[in-house]
Amino acid sequence: MVYTASFAFFEAIWEAGVTHVFVNLGSDHPSIIEAIVKGQNEKKGQFPRIITCPNEMVALSMADGYARLTGKPQCVIVHVDVGTQGLGAAVHNASCGRAPVLIFAGLSPFTIEGEMRGSRTEYIHWIQDIPDQKQIVAQYCRYTGEIKSGKNVKQLVNRALSFAKSDPQGPVYLCGAREPMEEDLTPYQLKQEYWNPVEPAALPPSGVKMIAEALVNAQQPLAIVGYTGRKHAAVQELVDLANNVKGLRVLDTGGSDMCFPANHPGWLGLRYGIEANIKSADVILVMDCDVPWIHTQCPPSETAKIFHIDVDPLKQQMPVYYINALKRYRADSYTSLQQLNSHLTTALKDKITSSLFTDRWTALQSSHKQKLETIAAEAVVDENGHFGTPYLTAQLKKYCPADTIWAIEAVTQTAFVADQIQATLPGSWINCGGGGLGWSGGGALGIKLATDTEGKAKFVCQIVGDGTYLFSVPGSVYWISNRYKIPVLTIVLNNQGWNAPRKSMLLVHPDGEGSKVDNVELNISFKPTPDYAGIAKAAAGGEIWAASASTADELGKLLPEAIKEVLGGRTAVLDAQLQGPEGKYGGGKAALIG
Repeated sequence: MVYTASFAFFEAIWEAGVTHVFVNLGSDHPSIIEAIVKGQNEKKGQFPRIITCPNEMVALSMADGYARLTGKPQCVIVHVDVGTQGLGAAVHNASCGRAPVLIFAGLSPFTIEGEMRGSRTEYIHWIQDIPDQKQIVAQYCRYTGEIKSGKNVKQLVNRALSFAKSDPQGPVYLCGAREPMEEDLTPYQLKQEYWNPVEPAALPPSGVKMIAEALVNAQQPLAIVGYTGRKHAAVQELVDLANNVKGLRVLDTGGSDMCFPANHPGWLGLRYGIEANIKSADVILVMDCDVPWIHTQCPPSETAKIFHIDVDPLKQQMPVYYINALKRYRADSYTSLQQLNSHLTTALKDKITSSLFTDRWTALQSSHKQKLETIAAEAVVDENGHFGTPYLTAQLKKYCPADTIWAIEAVTQTAFVADQIQATLPGSWINCGGGGLGWSGGGALGIKLATDTEGKAKFVCQIVGDGTYLFSVPGSVYWISNRYKIPVLTIVLNNQGWNAPRKSMLLVHPDGEGSKVDNVELNISFKPTPDYAGIAKAAAGGEIWAASASTADELGKLLPEAIKEVLGGRTAVLDAQLQGPEGKYGGGKAALIG
């Protein structure tokens, strides 16, 4: 029986709980391909499912989406240095978004004259031989390593996955040349109970007491979160904290996951570092958050007491980072919230049940009601029947299933989308978490694949800006969707260009030359507008539903039709052509202030 290091590699990831491998194969993978066929023939369902991905960015985004929703690492296999570079922005997204994924890439063979099985056989093996392939992605990864011998391939796989699964989670990278991956081995197994992630850390007792008392004694307490919702049980713990400390408001900074439900009176919605309550709060609890505020736009009060709880409070991958926290704790947010709630309901029970907190609860409910009324008033249609992002998103919320999972990459429109969606279910809102545009195409497919595989099939809706849609490599996304029957609804927010650069320019040069011209002169316009839905349909060989809507009447007819198609198992792409009070910018004011 042929049992190679490559076959042991696939056994190792399967035994460690990896169920899917997203592949983009090349000349460095003969033994990998042999192992795949052997596993499919012999393992009979006890072998990872292989998903062919014509583009590496999409492959890693799919693995990323799957892993973010489930917490279970998935694997990507790419081709030497060029395939590693093809991962591009997806590695950044997985790193910033704390997504546990294992990337494996081959290396050019290191023997030339046939000394070993796997020696060089093709012209390209010289061209793709570089000094240190790992360095292409090392600064984004929690761990990088090279498989130099097949004899410890399973140990190296599990070491890499131990890093991927331990906080702060993120991508890991292994590479191996053809010769060691071709090595014949005696079959072996590891005891998986020895390869678990590092257990979560807790707050010290002094920290629990200090933070709990500070929150209770605060006049305007504020919690700012980003990734706490990654552990779905932490959502309820944060709700319990807000119920115990009545008057506590919670701001979500869009770290990737829905962290706090919109139906709670303490909900402030999703904003990227700018919110009035940041300035007025006297006690701020920052939890698992990368950017709680933007100092030049919305700094907290100089007298505010700030406490920072994070699995990575030093932000070790950010050369410049600091907040004026009185105390910093390297601790798990779910565990910390449990500790705080326990202390509040025992040691501080009399205080939190006093009339003062009852009055704060009443005031909080009133402000929450007013906030929801303001949001609802934004979902309007103009006199010509044209709509903007708020109206579009309100209609999506109305027609899509109540337990829809939203895969969001709306860039400047994100706050408007979040306001209207008003997510309440843990795991129901997942956005990029990083700055590498193009995540949501593969991400949505990975999320949908995860819900189907885990036996909890959900409706998945991707909401994506038009520029970001093009970054997502739709030619690969919709081919994969059709090939593997992964139905999702894609809504393209078509405001005819990149509006994020305009926003950035105006923040620095509000009255500059660029403020006086349109997007065409700024070189950020997509006129003439591509046929976004048509691109997807062509990629799928015509096998998906595709349409565009520019008026509320068209939207009212097409949106239910698109949703019905997806529920029936067929992907749908709707090009939503946005209009606003400043139509020359494609998205109006929404494009400038999101």
